[in-house]
Amino acid sequence: MVKAIRFEKPGGIEVLEYKDIDLAPPAAGQVRVKHTAIGVNFIDIYHRSGLYPLPLPSGLGSEAAGVVEAVGPGVTNFKVGERIGYCTGAIGSYAQAANVPAEKLVRLPANISDDVAAAVMLKGMTAQYLLRRIHPVKAGETIVFHAAAGGVGQIGVQWAKALGATVIGTTTSPKKVALAKQLGCDHVLNSQDAGWEKQVREITGGKGVPVVYDSIGKATFLAGLDCLQPRGIMATYGNASGPVDAFAPGILAAKGSLFVTRPTLAHYVRTPEEMQETADDVFAVVASGKVKVAINQRYALKDAAQAQADLAAKKTTGATILTP
Repeated sequence: MVKAIRFEKPGGIEVLEYKDIDLAPPAAGQVRVKHTAIGVNFIDIYHRSGLYPLPLPSGLGSEAAGVVEAVGPGVTNFKVGERIGYCTGAIGSYAQAANVPAEKLVRLPANISDDVAAAVMLKGMTAQYLLRRIHPVKAGETIVFHAAAGGVGQIGVQWAKALGATVIGTTTSPKKVALAKQLGCDHVLNSQDAGWEKQVREITGGKGVPVVYDSIGKATFLAGLDCLQPRGIMATYGNASGPVDAFAPGILAAKGSLFVTRPTLAHYVRTPEEMQETADDVFAVVASGKVKVAINQRYALKDAAQAQADLAAKKTTGATILTP
């Protein structure tokens, strides 16, 4: 038996239960991971609320670090005692242990702690595909990065600065403005202020930016299009304010033959090799000191509901982890 967070129907934090569950031996192709640190992410809230439906009843969470406790039949690339982490393809990380497909695991380097790995993998690998692959950020460019004080934002801003970009960050409170500036944002705007997109135009001398990285969704999407240069890219990768409303594709032509993508990490780490390479890129930039990971909230596993409530209420900054 292991302790785990489970839920039987979508809803608010009240649907989450902390309970004992039976964990079978790992099946073929699986690895049993004893968790030492568990990541908390907005996608967990989407799963719990039903915005991204899961087969129910279900566990929750998709990110954790720990050690290999057992391997299932056919697993030859991992051994008991190895330090590993994961952040895609296996729901149920809000638990003391879980069986995870071996192809979804990455090895952790000695210079990355379990806490940092659990805090940085999903958010860092998201920042990696945004900054390095959707629109490879170049020195001298100016970009917009929403929610600059949030989990992905903190990593993304620091990484973009390390790549030589001028960063226009957005946030929603004076406290977070100060944090965004500390992270390296050259300009910080309040995305709740009417006309913030006009400020982007002013900052760029009317030119606009080649890319907007947007985890806010509904509240910022249309204004974000007005920040873009012709053929610019809107990367809308989250729904903190709700899903983006339907829109006519013609608006993209009218605003400059724009591109819009709604990416997910799973499509950027489709093979074990791609998974490890992406994680290694994140671990390397963290180990270099160019990106610092701030774990600003820690909760016991049994308090996962409170962790989600605080995240949804924008009471958190940086990364949040659960301890089993």
